Amino acid sequence: MLKKISDKIKKFPLKSGVYLFLGKKDKVLYVGRAVSLKKRTLDYTRKNLDLRIKEMTSLANDIKFYKTDNLLEAVILEANLIKKYWPKYNIKEKDNRSFIYIAISKKDDFPKPIIVRGQEIENFKFQKDSFYIFGPYQSLNIVVGALRIIRKIFPYSLCKFNQGKPCFDYQIGLCPGVCIGEIDKKDYKKNIDNIILLLSGKKKRLIEKLKKENSEKAKFLKHIQDVSLIVREESSSRNFYRIEGYDISHFAGQEIYGSMVVFIDNRPDKNAYRIFKIKEAPKNDDLRALAEIISRRFHHQEWRLPDLILIDGGRPQISFIDKIFKNLKIKIPFAGISKLAGDKLVFSVGVAKNLKELISSNKQTLLKVRDEAHRFAISAGRRRRRKNYGG
Repeated sequence: MLKKISDKIKKFPLKSGVYLFLGKKDKVLYVGRAVSLKKRTLDYTRKNLDLRIKEMTSLANDIKFYKTDNLLEAVILEANLIKKYWPKYNIKEKDNRSFIYIAISKKDDFPKPIIVRGQEIENFKFQKDSFYIFGPYQSLNIVVGALRIIRKIFPYSLCKFNQGKPCFDYQIGLCPGVCIGEIDKKDYKKNIDNIILLLSGKKKRLIEKLKKENSEKAKFLKHIQDVSLIVREESSSRNFYRIEGYDISHFAGQEIYGSMVVFIDNRPDKNAYRIFKIKEAPKNDDLRALAEIISRRFHHQEWRLPDLILIDGGRPQISFIDKIFKNLKIKIPFAGISKLAGDKLVFSVGVAKNLKELISSNKQTLLKVRDEAHRFAISAGRRRRRKNYGG
């Protein structure tokens, strides 16, 4: 990273906001949000960066920021800037299909914000002439938290019109009363229009509008309490964004396959799955087969590095892979899941307690990764056998 960028970062405020890394001719390379601009951007000055981020910072000529009054505004601004610039390093290794969007119907009498994936927009399920589309957002967790805050300011209904009894959300002030016919389309639409202005990044215009309509809401909007969103943001930043899981499967004692599955933001990314036919390891040596597929995987420098690696195995597999990682100089957290020990998580010797706790907090996702790696290895092996033998 250029010294002038490092020097600038040291002077950044400890306020929430959005930062932009700029390349040649001020082209936007990356947009990010932060609870604290200074603390977050200081992370980019560390040496052990992801290869993608290391590449981005090596191309950066400058960095700038926009302060926001709170994290909710930073989330909204970040999405609008990504939509405006489509920075290379926001979308690299993450196609538009996997981004998160908020859609609001233009035609429903009582519309509501809906969380959708980019693939649903691509498939014309949510067409732009029928919906207001906001995004892309990079975290489902953050979008859910943001909508919870927005709904407290501008209530909207998830229930059915005139369903005969008040819904639970009505009783706690989140539904304006569509369920019991307490609000008409015109007044309901005012709340939705306000949400649209907010998600469009037009806060000043929205506050001026609210000063005339509802001065209390104008004050509330100026002083949003987004502690819950900050907790989600910090939790999200501690999670493992890309998890890779590995398994070895045998077929009729002859063919051995290794599978690699990928979970992005706790969801399977099947486009990134890979199958390896074992070429060098002996037939009955699962440890060497595992070492072979991991060595072959890390020869692919064009693939994004994982934040966590999961091995289907116990102490023998983890100890063996630990040696392989040290030989390859791989410094990525990894763990195993031992079926024989009742799905116990297994770590290599010397792993820090806080890292163990963090990995363990993701155990439910890791069990899904393990099961998916096993399923994929078996199904891929069957497909290849049918292809080879016409079965």
